[in-house]
Amino acid sequence: MTHSAAIFDLDGTLVDPAGAITGGIAAALRDHGISVPDEQMLKSFIGPPLATSLKALPGVTEELIPKLIENYRAGYIREGMAASKVYPGIGELLGRLRDQGVALAVATSKPGPQANRLLQIQGLSGFFDAVAGSDPDEVIPHTSKGPIIAEALGQLGLSAEDGGRLPVVMIGDRKFDVEGAARHGISCIGVAWGYAPEGELQEAGAETVVASAEQLDQEISRLLPRLSARPAGAGAH
Repeated sequence: MTHSAAIFDLDGTLVDPAGAITGGIAAALRDHGISVPDEQMLKSFIGPPLATSLKALPGVTEELIPKLIENYRAGYIREGMAASKVYPGIGELLGRLRDQGVALAVATSKPGPQANRLLQIQGLSGFFDAVAGSDPDEVIPHTSKGPIIAEALGQLGLSAEDGGRLPVVMIGDRKFDVEGAARHGISCIGVAWGYAPEGELQEAGAETVVASAEQLDQEISRLLPRLSARPAGAGAH
């Protein structure tokens, strides 16, 4: 069991999709004759379940959603993962946290296999003790990020009820991260470099909102007591 943990969202927090998600969704919509919304709406699709976001678009039927997701997923796996970029300072931050004994996890609405593959491609997989994602079938809805965070806690050897009693913090860029963390009594640090509209994170109840990896490190230091360094050779599993 871990005694101090930081749980990170993926897209918009650790990794900048660099247009891979919005461009991929737009291409899938065009391929099926659906009008493409403006860039601001496409960016709002980063964070919540894709199937849920697609339902809000005119002309998208329940029957069409699996085809749109399959089309999007193929292009994203083929090109989007490699086009994404780790945000500045994130790799160094994760290394420092591991050296300080903090267990690290990812909780993302991206399907688990895709999340693991993206972390591998971006050179981040070795930092994490746990990776929790949504069902590989993206058509299967999930109502909130709470269950995904609960899965991350479980992979770390914690029960979903432990979040409020142990030093655990969530880091994310959307209100879904804040709300999901709150369900388990966990504070959430918001990151300003992601995809939340102005004021969203504060309104959702984020502990604070940071503008750089350096500020994020300071806030994690404030919220999590530092443990002794890991034994030599310790690594992610």
